[in-house]
Amino acid sequence: MSGLRPLPATSPFAHDDGSADQALAGVLARYAEGRADVVDVVAALAEARLIVAILPHGREAAPTDAASRAAYDPARSQAAVVGMAADDGRGAMPVFTSVAALAAWRADARPVPTPAVRAAQGALAEGWELLVLDPAGPVTVRVPRPAVVALSEAAPWRPAVRAGVVDDDVAAAVAAALAGVDALAGCGVAPGQRGEVAIDLAVRPGLDRAGLEAVVARVNAALAADATIAERVDSLELRVRPAG
Repeated sequence: MSGLRPLPATSPFAHDDGSADQALAGVLARYAEGRADVVDVVAALAEARLIVAILPHGREAAPTDAASRAAYDPARSQAAVVGMAADDGRGAMPVFTSVAALAAWRADARPVPTPAVRAAQGALAEGWELLVLDPAGPVTVRVPRPAVVALSEAAPWRPAVRAGVVDDDVAAAVAAALAGVDALAGCGVAPGQRGEVAIDLAVRPGLDRAGLEAVVARVNAALAADATIAERVDSLELRVRPAG
């Protein structure tokens, strides 16, 4: 693989030529045609080799004490995994199907092959919630936070929304979480436009601006405290309307 350091013969990537995993490429082709969804892509990622981008940065001074010198890795001190900002401002790790896809994004990055589980673990360790697959194409897919967590644990991903329908467990968790907010006359869930899941809040009449803000704060706190919502939902949007 061009640009890579020599790998030991026991490495699973010792003979990797840098091309895309064929099974993943097939799923991405179907995704581009509308015949597969993100769930299918994530399932293919779980079995695939990905490319992580490494960029050189300024040389760090070597430590002077004996203990630190023993752990010092000059090669590591001169390189860093690349992060990026997603369209919603959250931190993301770009990952690539092939060396060519990486070069199309940044020609100066060094490709490092890694299993998807390791890439997901690395992203979360850096505080990045998302993976962005092939950000310069040919097919770009944003992998949401719950799917990144599932990949990092080598576990199947159960999306909160699929085929335009909110999962029953997620809908039930929202209803249960908001049942104690007495200013609400009701709530509903639907696939969101700005977030993965939209929550429609029917607010009882008679609230001033401060009262409405207090209700929204209670709603946000209740949703954040629910384990199912925290684990299953990538992002939320609230839609407030008067009860009628």
